Amino acid sequence: MPELPEIVNLARQMNEELREKKIVQVIVRQEKCLNVPVEDFESLVKGKTICPVTSRGKWIFTKLEPETWFLLNLGMGGDVLYHKPRKTLPDKYQVRLDFDDHSVLTIRFWWFGYAHAVAQADLGAHQMTSTLGLSPIDEVEFGYEAFSALLEGRRGNIKSFLTNQKYVAGIGNVYIQDILFAARLHPGRKIPDISEMERKKLFFAIRDNLKHAVDLGGLAYEKDLYNQPGRFKDFSVGYREGKPCPECGTPIEKIKTGSTASFICPSCQT
Repeated sequence: MPELPEIVNLARQMNEELREKKIVQVIVRQEKCLNVPVEDFESLVKGKTICPVTSRGKWIFTKLEPETWFLLNLGMGGDVLYHKPRKTLPDKYQVRLDFDDHSVLTIRFWWFGYAHAVAQADLGAHQMTSTLGLSPIDEVEFGYEAFSALLEGRRGNIKSFLTNQKYVAGIGNVYIQDILFAARLHPGRKIPDISEMERKKLFFAIRDNLKHAVDLGGLAYEKDLYNQPGRFKDFSVGYREGKPCPECGTPIEKIKTGSTASFICPSCQT
């Protein structure tokens, strides 16, 4: 499932490759991924010009002129692929955008995903994006004081908090593993029990781990706009059950945390 690093890189590539292109044709093969009927989706998107492409959390925000947003979320996984003119297109995709230079963008969801078109005036009412929390790679927005303030008064466990998109946008069950290990926090630790020093360590673990993954183009099993894999593949504890902890050598354990699994060093993470 793509998380913040993969989405950041896709958005950057889309911004560089697609900006100023005009959408001349829209093909939808799976209406359930839309937020409006196909006819309305086409009306909102067709004939519009791609403007800045950005991201927040697990969502790609594409500004279309005039006065429209194309919002994309790959859900449990998928491909967003750019095809140069006259290149062979994949057989499987849910949404396709054709541009005025004869290049094409195809979007394929592996399980579920969302391709939403929203008028500029309605963006603030779009329920799935209007409640997104802080962006942890925004150095201005995501400062330590803002992060610490978010934790005040919270009583749940730290993993559930960090993977809740309305607090911090973009962290899922993949990157949370090494973030918590770097902070030496057990995923079940209750927020009121986390000290000021541990909060600071957690803040830097979030920022540094995500930035490192972004710099590597995201996960090695996810693909970018050009169908190339990311270079991030070396986890510290994530998905390394039974392997030695890189710090103390204790075998890494896989435990159940709510509805998800967590990988921890039982000695380092308390």
